[in-house]
Amino acid sequence: MSTTKSSIYSIAQLGHAALRARAVEVEDILSDECQQLINTMMLAVSEAGGVGIAAPQIHHSKRIFIMCSKPNTRYPQAPLMAPTAIINPEILHYSDEKVKDWEGCLSVPSMRGLVPRYKQITVRYLDQQGHVRQETLTGFIARIFQHELDHLNGLTFIDQLESMQDLISESEWYRQFADSN
Repeated sequence: MSTTKSSIYSIAQLGHAALRARAVEVEDILSDECQQLINTMMLAVSEAGGVGIAAPQIHHSKRIFIMCSKPNTRYPQAPLMAPTAIINPEILHYSDEKVKDWEGCLSVPSMRGLVPRYKQITVRYLDQQGHVRQETLTGFIARIFQHELDHLNGLTFIDQLESMQDLISESEWYRQFADSN
């Protein structure tokens, strides 16, 4: 895939085959190709105003996602974190407790879902320099990690809903819930 501006910001939408395939492991993190993909993803998520994006969302079957939580119109209470490349991620431990909260997705732009996620997870991944990182994540950051990892496994937040009653249009979500978040 070329990295012209038109392809950098082309985010796969629900129904696209790229969102349903399991992404493949990254073997050479320090390659120019991988580093360029990470930079492209950083630009794409920033331009789209997201708090995370996975490589399959921009049509690349690689086990990479970016987490970049920050308060914005979609998530006004989001904590601030530096954009972080997460490569070949895995969850080592899940807390017993799950919490349901509202999620949206750049690939499902007009919907929100009330999604149950583990409140706390311990994760391991490689960073952009190829170093192994292990950490425990909680709350919204743990939610982002789980959401993006789903993308690497061919899932969207809609697949995690307990009921279709938990799906709502984004405009209705703003009308009903935006002031409380």
